[in-house]
Amino acid sequence: MAEQIVSVADSDFDREVIQASRTQPVMVDFWAEWCRPCLMLAPTVEQIAREYAGRVKVLKMNVDENMNTPARFNIRSIPTLLIFKDGKVAGQIVGAVPAEHIRRALDGVLA
Repeated sequence: MAEQIVSVADSDFDREVIQASRTQPVMVDFWAEWCRPCLMLAPTVEQIAREYAGRVKVLKMNVDENMNTPARFNIRSIPTLLIFKDGKVAGQIVGAVPAEHIRRALDGVLA
């Protein structure tokens, strides 16, 4: 995992994501170790974290270790990327998608 990406848990989600998104967009990668598409997407998420460093905070949440937050945001499939801005979900991407798809979503939130 890239240095810029830290894990977030149910216990600190509101502080690390909801509150933090009031000053800077936050993208959360919901994943699990057994999920092949999640593992395929991981290098892309790391690349995006490097490219958007200082403009977007990127976090990962293991859905097997944290079940409350995925349920709260109706995560039904992984990998799912949620982008938060101003305390609310501003974008959602489901599946192992190309980096350009993620860039477009982030650029839209940053605009």
